[in-house]
Amino acid sequence: MRAVAVVTGAGSGIGRAVAHRLMGAGYVTVLAGRRRAALDDTLAACEDAPDGCFAKPTDVTDPGQVDALFGAVRERLGRVDVLVNNAGTFGPSAPIERYPIDGFATVIATNLTGAFLCARRAFADMVVQRPSGGRIVNVGSLSAHVPRPHAVAYTAAKHAISGLTKAMALEGRAHAIACGQIDVGNAATEMTERLTAGALQPDGSVAPEPTIDPGHVADAVLYMVGLPLSANVPSIAVMATTMPYVGRG
Repeated sequence: MRAVAVVTGAGSGIGRAVAHRLMGAGYVTVLAGRRRAALDDTLAACEDAPDGCFAKPTDVTDPGQVDALFGAVRERLGRVDVLVNNAGTFGPSAPIERYPIDGFATVIATNLTGAFLCARRAFADMVVQRPSGGRIVNVGSLSAHVPRPHAVAYTAAKHAISGLTKAMALEGRAHAIACGQIDVGNAATEMTERLTAGALQPDGSVAPEPTIDPGHVADAVLYMVGLPLSANVPSIAVMATTMPYVGRG
């Protein structure tokens, strides 16, 4: 029986790269995201996708849509072995004193609450399925360790993801559910396009930053999910070698 994986934010960027790696490795993969066309493009671009893979448009901030996603997975495939919580947004860029409240709420809803809602439902299925257990990988960021200027919402959300991952890893022990986090530094996606032109640095200067192919992130995720459930990677970072990191300088 082939393992079943769910990838959120699978319509582009890191999510698309991860979905392709998992399908290429034989995982029956369910692609979740807000845009049906983008999900269909991700699926169509993988020539060696196993039978049973499908796309399910899902807004991870909506508990009803998250329940519908995992309900469809269970009905069509019977279980879920892997969840990759990748859906996210960077949000507005602004000083804290002028940061828009609605922008902050949107980032937290997508990056943190969405990850919790998907993990909560995946946990519930992993506990009762037979054999029980599974693996959850949360996609974090170097912003889970050090902030980027004018990115208070993204920084707060990614710091919170680290706490969510640890709580999940702790409670997952009793159910053979392994939980880990991959912190990404400048994968070349739509979200990071602006960084190559110039990004605000802590000293007030603006400088271009290097990026990496999202495939490198996908390779690391594939390693994490390929481990037996008796082994776990609590956290790992994959970043461009020369990007600003420690102290963002």
